[in-house]
Amino acid sequence: MSQSLDRALTLMGELATGAKTLDELSAVIEVHKSTTLRLLRTLESHRFVRRDGVHHYRLGTALFDLANRALEERDVRRAAEPALRDLNARFGYTVHLASYEGGEVIYIDKYDSTHPMRMYSRIGRRAPLHCTAVAKVLLSDLPEARRREVAETIDYVPLTANTITTPAAYLAELDRVREHGYAVDNAEHEDFIHCVAAPIRGSRGEVLAAVSMSVPKVMLDFDGLIGHLPDLLATARAASIECGWSPRD
Repeated sequence: MSQSLDRALTLMGELATGAKTLDELSAVIEVHKSTTLRLLRTLESHRFVRRDGVHHYRLGTALFDLANRALEERDVRRAAEPALRDLNARFGYTVHLASYEGGEVIYIDKYDSTHPMRMYSRIGRRAPLHCTAVAKVLLSDLPEARRREVAETIDYVPLTANTITTPAAYLAELDRVREHGYAVDNAEHEDFIHCVAAPIRGSRGEVLAAVSMSVPKVMLDFDGLIGHLPDLLATARAASIECGWSPRD
């Protein structure tokens, strides 16, 4: 990779965390301000970066346009949309679609709750591997050796009293997910929200993505959430069929 391209990409990665000054950005890529300014002007001319006032820079609209185009090209996202939108419309709870890419679980679509209480999540955000239902579904489909390898590399940060904190416990959880065909986040990521997720499969039976339903505990207790499991599984089944999976698989 060319040095200029590497620096430009580093600048955009830094701007993804919020507005930055020329001095701050120069410190990140460790070059003189004049070099940073030339890179920023090139990025600005292509709308990847924009000025925010006199001293600050932010990400530009071109980056968001490209991100949306990339998401639209994902077949699983398009194919699953009718089923996920219907699930969201019927119950009003937050519905997520996530995929596993490059060792990370990423939210690739979201249907917001229609209730007053909403979740803070967004398309493109990473989901922690050890404490989210979508991640458990996606990782449970990996070959056993790969599951063990990933489990050993996870940083088991205890986010709530229910968070899984050891590789052995996590692997046992993935075994349960494989056996039952769904995963739960029983207030493991955030102590006021619980979630249930199921796999969306492709033509070879492989797991392409995970669909989840998330609900604040004050709106619905855990038993009530599990009561919606048949609805979620039906949604995952309908989305899987649209992705080429056959019920005979």
